[in-house]
Amino acid sequence: MTELTWFKSSYSTNEGAACVEIAWHKSSYSGNEGTECVEVADTTTSVLVRDSKDKSGPHLTFTPDGWQSFLAYAATVEV
Repeated sequence: MTELTWFKSSYSTNEGAACVEIAWHKSSYSGNEGTECVEVADTTTSVLVRDSKDKSGPHLTFTPDGWQSFLAYAATVEV
């Protein structure tokens, strides 16, 4: 696994005690050329996926079962 990058959630407040952080890591399914980087963050209820080049941009949210189904399907697709 690559080094985790901690990210303060936009749902956190500045009150300190109500801070939520998410750890993003580069997906093992990303290319090694630096141009196809996908980052993944696992939470207790979901798996988040984003483009590492646009960290503040949109992200996908999967249930854990949905993520496993997506990975199983993606493994069958020829690129």
